[in-house]
Amino acid sequence: MSEPSANQAGRGCRIEAQDLVRRFGDHVALDAVSLGVEPGETFGLLGANGAGKTTFIRLLTGYLVPSAGSVRVDGLSPIRDAQAVHARMGFAAETSRIYPELRVRGFLRFAAGARGLAGRDREAAVERTLARFSLEDVANRIVGNLSKGFQQRVSLAQAFLHDPPLLIVDEPTSGLDPLQREEIRAQLAEARGRRTVVLCTHDLAEARALADRVAVLRAGRLVALGATEDVLGADDPLALFRPGDEATA
Repeated sequence: MSEPSANQAGRGCRIEAQDLVRRFGDHVALDAVSLGVEPGETFGLLGANGAGKTTFIRLLTGYLVPSAGSVRVDGLSPIRDAQAVHARMGFAAETSRIYPELRVRGFLRFAAGARGLAGRDREAAVERTLARFSLEDVANRIVGNLSKGFQQRVSLAQAFLHDPPLLIVDEPTSGLDPLQREEIRAQLAEARGRRTVVLCTHDLAEARALADRVAVLRAGRLVALGATEDVLGADDPLALFRPGDEATA
């Protein structure tokens, strides 16, 4: 399959999932989910713990293979076209996947190199990212000695190093204090309209603040999909998360 041309003007990637299924033995973690995310859109993926959000993200990143159906990034398969998809993608996980024994600048250099940056390009990307995320003062500190807020900032920073058109963030403000949450949300808000952002969260306030549209998963099924204000503006939006309530997708 030939690779589509790059997106123009930093507008982001298009994501399309069609009848996406993932089973673990007899357990259906994701059940025939179909949805699309437009370039430049901030898209909220909502649901209670165990709803299927992380499974969807793992399928999107190519960490898991679908049991049935498909997911595409700019028409590319995360499995068959992994290198091209990963080049478009920055991923910041809920549990920071960062090496605690490295210093912040060293970790960012390592992450930049893993994304194909080298020499002056790598150093420029690292210094630019340190400044963007206000990490200059801790650049030479060991990652594992930082507060959780700073570690989360480092995790988000590494996802921006190669200026990807697609950013995937999994519970980016979980466990942070109000000021730290505001700082992280400001960085994500800045990306709105400039790149595609998939925001995986169970924080409805965060989704309202950042997302253009949202999808709600419950027990692996898509139960709601639409503009954020339409889906979460109901009298009782938590009804979408409760087992046994009627699906509204």
